[in-house]
Amino acid sequence: MDKSKLAVPTTEEKREGELEFQIAELLSDAQYEGHPLKEALSALWERYESLSGQIEKLTSISDGYGSMLRERNARLDERNQRHLRQLQKIVRISDHYQKMLQEMNDTLKVSASQDPLTGLNNRRSIMERLAAEVTLVPRRKAALSLALLDIDHFKTINDSFGHDVGDHVLVNISRVMSEQVRSSDVCARWGGEEFLIMLPDSGDYAHEVCERLRLTIEKSSFVEGSDYKVTASIGVTQYIRGEDILETLKRADSALFAAKHKGRNCVAAF
Repeated sequence: MDKSKLAVPTTEEKREGELEFQIAELLSDAQYEGHPLKEALSALWERYESLSGQIEKLTSISDGYGSMLRERNARLDERNQRHLRQLQKIVRISDHYQKMLQEMNDTLKVSASQDPLTGLNNRRSIMERLAAEVTLVPRRKAALSLALLDIDHFKTINDSFGHDVGDHVLVNISRVMSEQVRSSDVCARWGGEEFLIMLPDSGDYAHEVCERLRLTIEKSSFVEGSDYKVTASIGVTQYIRGEDILETLKRADSALFAAKHKGRNCVAAF
């Protein structure tokens, strides 16, 4: 045992030790046998030893209880730390799933409003935009115009070059449309090879942008490795204040029919 680690007795403990030693010597000394105070001192010494034993026992119990409390507190602390780690893990998992749900919701919103092939607004989305735009017409300086664009002889493209090329044409015409219109205009895939363009506050600009779009499509090369020229017919009309937007769409469709009847690759207004 390392003696340097032994507890050094205090002055008070030294005095108590010396006194106990003296009393023990007095009680064991034969010359004090029969002395009237020896009996009283002996009784006090026994009482003292009994109390010391009780105090030592109580101290031991107290130390044991304290040790037990420390162990119990240590176990409780460990359990609390374990629960805390579990809660933190649950929170992280919850945050992860919430993020996943938000991303799924965002994806569903996009899927519900966007054409998966071209990335343009789909029919449902453009109808919602039209309904909202109609309410703003009284505040606009110029008319709301609608244009329907149809790719000429699109079935021939699919039959001659395959549906992959057909899809390529749809995607690139969608890109050209988005480049030719204003940021306030909205392009949508109406269905198949038909597209709808909403031109708010446009007036005469609507016919001008449709003609520019038609010429850009005619001059572009959409079928790689071939001199095949893709063209488009466009019908344009203006919304009449107070009418049902479906009536406006019917007129745009009639204008598109007129453009096809005129020989295709042209713009007709109705």
